[in-house]
Amino acid sequence: MKKTDWKIPYTRPAVPQDLVEAGFSPLLCQVLALRGIKNKREAQQLLFGGEETLHDPLLILGMDRARERVLQAIEGREIVAVYGDYDVDGITSTCMLTDWLRSKGLTCYYYIPDRNEEGYGLNCGALDALKSRGVSLIITVDCGITAVEEAAYARQIGVDMVITDHHECRPDALPDSAALIDCKREGDTYPNKNLAGVGMALKLICACEGESGHVLSRYADLVAIGTVADVMPLTDENRYLVRLGLEQIARHPRPGIAAMLRESSMDPAHLNASSIGFSLAPRLNAAGRLGRASIAAKLLLTRDEDSASSLARELCELNRKRQSIENEIWKEANAQLAGQPPDGPIVLASESWHQGVIGIAASRLAEQYSLPAIIVCLNGDVGKGSCRSYGGFNLFEALSACSDQLIGFGGHALAAGLNVRRDKLDDFRNALRDYYLKNKPEPKPEVQCDLLITDPALLSLDNVKSLDLLEPYGNANPKPVMCVSGVRLESVSEVGGGKHTRFRIRLGRAHFECIFFSHNAASIGVHEGELIDMAFSPQINEYRGNVTVQLVASGLRPHDPGALCQDILCGESGSCWAAAPYCPERADFVRIWRSMDPSFTVGGDTTTVISQCPADMEPEKFCLCLMVLREVGLLSGADGGIFSARQAKISGKADLEATQLIRSLRSFL
Repeated sequence: MKKTDWKIPYTRPAVPQDLVEAGFSPLLCQVLALRGIKNKREAQQLLFGGEETLHDPLLILGMDRARERVLQAIEGREIVAVYGDYDVDGITSTCMLTDWLRSKGLTCYYYIPDRNEEGYGLNCGALDALKSRGVSLIITVDCGITAVEEAAYARQIGVDMVITDHHECRPDALPDSAALIDCKREGDTYPNKNLAGVGMALKLICACEGESGHVLSRYADLVAIGTVADVMPLTDENRYLVRLGLEQIARHPRPGIAAMLRESSMDPAHLNASSIGFSLAPRLNAAGRLGRASIAAKLLLTRDEDSASSLARELCELNRKRQSIENEIWKEANAQLAGQPPDGPIVLASESWHQGVIGIAASRLAEQYSLPAIIVCLNGDVGKGSCRSYGGFNLFEALSACSDQLIGFGGHALAAGLNVRRDKLDDFRNALRDYYLKNKPEPKPEVQCDLLITDPALLSLDNVKSLDLLEPYGNANPKPVMCVSGVRLESVSEVGGGKHTRFRIRLGRAHFECIFFSHNAASIGVHEGELIDMAFSPQINEYRGNVTVQLVASGLRPHDPGALCQDILCGESGSCWAAAPYCPERADFVRIWRSMDPSFTVGGDTTTVISQCPADMEPEKFCLCLMVLREVGLLSGADGGIFSARQAKISGKADLEATQLIRSLRSFL
């Protein structure tokens, strides 16, 4: 990794005294402070918030009408259909609402469109098919907010629609339906604008039931899976819903989820949001991507364990097939780019790519090239594309600005889908590039650390265990990334057949075992005996009854003193905390002073100053020595700064220990 791609915070977090007095661990206090938590009440709300975090579903604009129409259907024993989407959010929404309506004694069909044949959202052919089965009410989940023409057609054929969605709305083009709920509607005052599609469906059920407790005891697992899979922020009520769902899965998973956990060799007791995102969700998604979403739906709805086991095996096989197809698309896309990314969003197209898998390949390209990526599957004169953002670029706004070049589009700021004519593809690519260059997001570091660890005591067993209170991690509540800087790499070895690297570092007088997954010793770019910087997440490791703290690396590089030296030389007082371990002793000053001949001039920039440092002295310590010598007047520059300063004479003896800089450094030791 490039040295310039790291951002290390050299200022110690200001921890509110209220958090310390509340009894939270020192490490947890610092993480909470970094997340803007100011007092005990806010901390308890974040860490332990329960049912009181749930908002009244009737606050959602249009919920009263939706509730009334659904209760009317239940009372009249109407035949109802749930119309969903083929991703995990849509599948869990569909299964939850279908199961609940059936529990009310209704005949309820579910309809999930074929991703490859029908595409996303409502279509008139499906409406005709449901009408022919006697359906008088269709409830959409995770789709429908842009289905203006389809809603009009449903009304024309005598089918009512209740639309539940969570995607972005166009206030001037809302579908005409019996009821419409979407927390992103203009004028909606619901406090949580980040519900997943499954969250919106849950709110409809809770509104109809008049309470949440019983509903959540039955469906929190599905809500958690859909919310995590759709990468919704795990804050506010979402955090409680996901935590409750994880607990439910650990205690008593429904047959389909239990079978998936067995197939993926996962222990329900150790399931977390990351497990859902990287293990369960891809398996459920594979069915929809390959046009077999009904398998995932059957798996989640079944109560028969044998059927669940069979369906779970089929789902895992589909996932392996999906991985193979995805890898081929990614290779072909890279070949098109020939290793040379454009200066704007990547827009690639092919007739041979599988429409259901292009989104994942787009995600890989976006990460690989640090650019938004769009992959289009061409079929005749029309192409269907999947879009993935990068670096905070708002895709929905970008597609809106380029809508003249598109047949249609929909989605979120970070992920979207589109339809485009083949002959408009170049025009769209150019229009999107122009928009991107005018609205290019600020570049972000490749490694961005939340907290610099200078005191090894912060990584004690108790401190690291206390971070479990921050679970579930996810969007808007990420696992904190910590780092150490200038630590000694004591040993390196490969594990897992050479796939991973295990190593040992020394921080102060403490030693820590570390692991870097999916990186072998040759690729990590550092060697035994070197000083290194490391980004990591701490975890508790239990092996043969021995419980220790292990640091899971996410980034490694040879130690780069440049940023801290820059802060030191520019007099940034906040960096004294990070610089304290390099506090010089009298012998260091003597050595530096004696090495300076009368013509010595401090370098004109940080890089030059570092190059003047003695080979066996840390550059940070050298810079501190120079700054102390400047403070006592033994070095003097034309502008009062350190750069280009020269030796100067003072009257009397210099009291280095009395300088403000040395006193500040000592206060942190």
